[in-house]
Parts: sequence; structure tokens; C-alpha cells
Amino acid sequence: MYAVQKTDAEWKQQLTPEQYKVLRKQGTERAFTGKYWDLKAAGTYHCAACGQPLFSSETKFDSGTGWPSFWQPLTPNAVDHREDKGWFMTRTEVVCSRCGSHLGHVFDDGPPPTGLRYCMNSVALDFRPK
Repeated sequence: MYAVQKTDAEWKQQLTPEQYKVLRKQGTERAFTGKYWDLKAAGTYHCAACGQPLFSSETKFDSGTGWPSFWQPLTPNAVDHREDKGWFMTRTEVVCSRCGSHLGHVFDDGPPPTGLRYCMNSVALDFRPK
């Protein structure tokens, strides 16, 4: 159970259609189209659905993929991981640990020190500058 729970109708009312598609229906925005993929400002990235802090700009890096990428979450408990067997492959889905909203996926081809690449959708994030 997640701390923040809403009906589908409540999520649809709160979120934009694109946010709803990604956050609640596990969609993906097109590469190089999101507002944060190339953002270099200092601050914190929060869940666009519930506002929970998720990632710091200090762990953001240019992965060349066209999506905001981070080598670790802000805290170990900020996100949950789920097995995703869609698109004819097995991946690890990343969801907000507070509301269960889909954020993106994590891969093991990131930089040191973790070797991870948290590949997130811009529309799933809300950037708050320092």
C-alpha cells in the first residue's frame, strides 16, 4: 500500500493527459522532448504526482539517451523497483515509493560510483531549484 492513494478519476483530474499517460499508465515520453533531459540547474527533482523528493541534480548526468538520467535516488527509500516484462524484454521499472507512479526504468550501464542509470521521464518529475 502506498501512502498516497487516489482513484483513477482523481489522478485524471490532477494530472495533465501526458502526465497521466506516463505516471499512471506506464507510458514513455519521446527522447529529447522532455523539459529536463538537458537541464543543468542545481536543485531537486520531485514526483510530479505527489511531490515526494526523488533525485538530486548532483547525481544527474548526460547519458546521451534524451531522458533525464541519475546514478542514484535522493534516498534509498525514495523509489521502488518492479520487474517489467513489457516490450518483449525484462527491465526494472522505477516507481515513486509514496504514490506508486511510474517514473521510468533503471539500467546497469551508468557511471561510477553506482554503475546505475535511472532513466526518468521529464513529465514524471517536478524540478525545484536550490
